[in-house]
Amino acid sequence: GPAFLAYPNFSVLFEWNQSFTYVLTAAYLATRYAGAPVFDARNPEPGLDRDAMKALQRKLAARGHDVGAIDGILGAGTRAAVRAEQRRLGLPVDAWPTRELLERL
Repeated sequence: GPAFLAYPNFSVLFEWNQSFTYVLTAAYLATRYAGAPVFDARNPEPGLDRDAMKALQRKLAARGHDVGAIDGILGAGTRAAVRAEQRRLGLPVDAWPTRELLERL
């Protein structure tokens, strides 16, 4: 998805073949080989509402992450903290804050 564009592998694959379709297909296939579930665009993970995002930011800050202001807005600091916690918890590392992440923190 869109978060993939921020990862280093995107530019590496894009050097090999400058087709966005090729790069996204190759990256998706790699995630499937790694055990990721089939992507279902009809049922995306819902985002957090502002209050839930504030609760997540408070939990991330309590764990020592610099999320910036506790404002319920998904900024760069919150994304970095979400990635770190997703990695630590063994969740897909995509910087997308989910209800599951909030509950596991």
